[in-house]
Amino acid sequence: MTQAEQDLPATAGDADPAPAAGATVPAGDATAPPAVAPAADAPVPPADAPHADAPAAGATALAGSGRGRHWLFDWGRDRRGSSTWRRGWALAVLAGLLALLLGLHRQVPNSFGNFGSLLETFLPWLGLFVPVLLVAALLRRSVTALVAVLLPAVLWFALFGGLLGDKSTGKGDFTVLTHNVEADNPDPAGTVRLVNGSGAQIVALEELTSAALPTYTNGLAASYPYHVVEGTVGLWSKYPISGTRVVDIKIGWTRAFRSQVDTPQGPLAVYVAHMPSVRVKFDGGFTADQRDHSAQALGDAIQDESLGHVLLLGDMNGTMNDRSLAPITSQLRSAQGTAGSGFGFSWPSQFPMARIDQIMSRGMQPTDSWVLPADGSDHRAIAAQYRYHR
Repeated sequence: MTQAEQDLPATAGDADPAPAAGATVPAGDATAPPAVAPAADAPVPPADAPHADAPAAGATALAGSGRGRHWLFDWGRDRRGSSTWRRGWALAVLAGLLALLLGLHRQVPNSFGNFGSLLETFLPWLGLFVPVLLVAALLRRSVTALVAVLLPAVLWFALFGGLLGDKSTGKGDFTVLTHNVEADNPDPAGTVRLVNGSGAQIVALEELTSAALPTYTNGLAASYPYHVVEGTVGLWSKYPISGTRVVDIKIGWTRAFRSQVDTPQGPLAVYVAHMPSVRVKFDGGFTADQRDHSAQALGDAIQDESLGHVLLLGDMNGTMNDRSLAPITSQLRSAQGTAGSGFGFSWPSQFPMARIDQIMSRGMQPTDSWVLPADGSDHRAIAAQYRYHR
């Protein structure tokens, strides 16, 4: 090569010089296309511009994920792949147990702590578990649990739904009242005012003490010219009282008696009673047996009553659902259940949770039933109106 040829500039058509012997050629260099510089006048996109294939801002990918729907309404499979019918079995079992307690409460034994009678005393409150289970089933999004919750709901309404409405049918011939005044009542004079203002013609008081009895006797004398007291229970009336006799309820002292009250409409046999209370005792022994015997004794006396119109007033220490009171409740009708509004809870007075005070009858028609305001007692007084002829 001459010196002149060496000084000539390389042209576009000239090939690259061959690599030296033993040099390594980079992979792909032989086929890589030459870089193309952008035209001088081509617009340059800003750095934060979206890619042409990216979704528009704010768009939500819904395909196949279901995330666009609210979780409460997404009743498909959960994260574990369980369907709406296969999840929520624990809630379904709880609903089933609740239904068993409501439907078979009479089969719950009293042998362990008198649990059967205690359950029946507070049986309406089991209904509070129904909405709790319902909300849990909705949160779990389980059709199985929802179907199971229907069973205790239906059973509860079958047992207590009839008590929710107002069943009163107008004015009766006379009004009766019963009240456990409590032995430790700090304000017996206030209880006297409550009774005098009640408008009742026949009044039964339970748990009378020798210390408080003069307060009741003197305070009620003007409104109730007739009265009789036997042991710790008493009867006050605007109508004449006769034929009083003690009813032995097998507890060792007097807490029940029977009298005849001569109303303007006709004679009425009135029973006043204070039954033994239910106590939690794990051998089931003395307390449960005593109350069963007392209920049977009172039931026998009522069954043998010769008068066709019978009224029972008192603290039964049990509800109409309590199987221990069956010898009594099977013969008589509850004023609250027949003519009242709601459950008519009477105890404890500050927050009533059970109706253990009762007004029951045979041969008459209750027309209304209600609960009076709280006074100094731990019970609330209850009252009812009756029509003598049904």
